[in-house]
Amino acid sequence: MVKKNKKNNTYDQIANFVYETGIHSMTPRSGFWFLGSGEQSVAEHLFHTAMIAYALCHLEPKVDKNKVVLMALLHDIGEGRTSDHNYVHQRYGRLAEGQAVEDISKSVPFGKEITDLFQEEQARLTPEARIVKDADRLEWISTLRAEEVKGNIKAKDWINIAIKDLRTKHGKELGKILAKTHPDSWWLDINDPWFIGRKEKYRKWGGVKKK
Repeated sequence: MVKKNKKNNTYDQIANFVYETGIHSMTPRSGFWFLGSGEQSVAEHLFHTAMIAYALCHLEPKVDKNKVVLMALLHDIGEGRTSDHNYVHQRYGRLAEGQAVEDISKSVPFGKEITDLFQEEQARLTPEARIVKDADRLEWISTLRAEEVKGNIKAKDWINIAIKDLRTKHGKELGKILAKTHPDSWWLDINDPWFIGRKEKYRKWGGVKKK
């Protein structure tokens, strides 16, 4: 039986927030059930979306980078309480994610910041919000691409649908590149002699061969 702490100070509230946000790592993204392969937690999605949003800020230097990253980390925070709803689920009834975020906000001393960022992202009227939404779509595109190269023939059609949902100039351009880039391209070069025998003299440090 869980005992309620009678104290309700800032540390108690933050402690509960720590445990609640830990649930995201155990909350599955449900779109994979229909895709037929792959898996991802809400926490993985939030982290990767934040990294993509951060990168997009480099292409839009006038936006508030810190705000964008925080908004990306919080945009699905309510799914720890509501779970993730894929497109099919959403078509027949959306869970009260807004209500979940409101309840979370009431439970912590920094709740107003969470609510404000969530509502701004949902409205998608500011440059920061549009970047976060595109980062959300781009994260999905990159995940689908990883499933496509593993042989899931449905993933390509899903990628094409997601690309059509991109809104910013840079998001659209990056979406096209992600759709044709192999997920291993950042580390695997089949012409690199390092991969044949992994000899020390061919090891690269910062793009320069070690002598």
